[in-house]
Amino acid sequence: MKHRAIFSLALILFVVFVHVPLLVPHPHVFIYNSIKVVFDEKGLVGIEVKWVFDEMFSNMIIHDFDKNRNGHLEPSEIKDIKNGAFLNLKNFNYFTHIKINNRVFKVKFVKDFSAEIKENALIYRFFVPCHVRAGSSFKEVKISIYDISFYCSVFFAKNPVGFENASSYELHHQIGRNKKEAYYYGQVYPEELVVRFRRKTG
Repeated sequence: MKHRAIFSLALILFVVFVHVPLLVPHPHVFIYNSIKVVFDEKGLVGIEVKWVFDEMFSNMIIHDFDKNRNGHLEPSEIKDIKNGAFLNLKNFNYFTHIKINNRVFKVKFVKDFSAEIKENALIYRFFVPCHVRAGSSFKEVKISIYDISFYCSVFFAKNPVGFENASSYELHHQIGRNKKEAYYYGQVYPEELVVRFRRKTG
């Protein structure tokens, strides 16, 4: 039931927090991640993150939080998931690592959390505010989403990157492995999205 899911998530977060390599030789939760980079008239305003969870974790959360067993998450059930199986990730910056012109931007909060079930998979969506004013020269933003303990393994999904309200900007992006910032004892290189943008001229 709900208490089992909260305990299970608490165990996951405990292992992530305490960093116990002997107990966690490989990932136990798999997340397929996609990102929408959102702009407004001033520049970057943040990123919309979508996580699709693996079958085992999805089944556990759905079983414990879909109380009426209708295969659909009601607002009250989404609230319970947020409180019991999401908000504690604040202690780990929501697995979101951002650099703006090579300076670390710490993710202190997110907003607009939602959860849904689609094709038996649990899906989270949330928005990470990150304001970067555009100018005539390029700004560079690097985004990686990963769990440094490697208890949760995060992959880019198919077609992982989108942009919103970006027509006013000259924009370049690429996805690759960041081989300068390995984690989990130097064994894993995070997938990274690099976005460079400036205001269009002429």
